[in-house]
Amino acid sequence: MMMKIVNVYEAKKCLSQLFDLAAFGEEVIIARAGRLMAKFIPNHVTQRARKSGYWKGKVKISKDFDELPEYLSRAFRGETG
Repeated sequence: MMMKIVNVYEAKKCLSQLFDLAAFGEEVIIARAGRLMAKFIPNHVTQRARKSGYWKGKVKISKDFDELPEYLSRAFRGETG
């Protein structure tokens, strides 16, 4: 496991990035005047197994779901006018 040590000033500037590091498995240590003050560690939340067919009968997709109006189709191709 990787570990990153930052001082309080740096932590204030990039707190959200430090949270991201912890979320991806890296321990982040916050230090003040060379003394370790706090530690961010990853919080591994277990996910429940997904149940197949849960949305069956609850969602309806229209027959023209993937059809685009011509003007929008031209816009995606980069055509103007």
